Amino acid sequence: MKIKEIKNILKADVLTCSESKMDMAVIAAGSADIMSDVLSAVSEHALILTGLTDETVIRTAKIGGVSAIVFVRGKNPEPKAIELAKEYDLPLLVTEYSLFVASGRLYINGLRGLEGSW
Repeated sequence: MKIKEIKNILKADVLTCSESKMDMAVIAAGSADIMSDVLSAVSEHALILTGLTDETVIRTAKIGGVSAIVFVRGKNPEPKAIELAKEYDLPLLVTEYSLFVASGRLYINGLRGLEGSW
């Protein structure tokens, strides 16, 4: 699934994303608010859905090779997190949906979950 499709399914606002990244494929997604859970199951070309908004999320995504991050419940990341995402060229999106609903919407549209402990 492409990031632009994720944006549409989640009715999300794009905070950071170059035009070329909007066509980038995401192969799976995981939802977590505990970053150690993310690191235990994440894979490259994956999407993280989270309610955490600090720069730890951005750093964790970078370490794990995550393709994009979706912030749920309309939460906007801290300015330092946005700056860091721009530096890493990491797409950030914000949706008003809850973590549960956002995950479900992506799942019913064909995006599968990551295997692991989440």
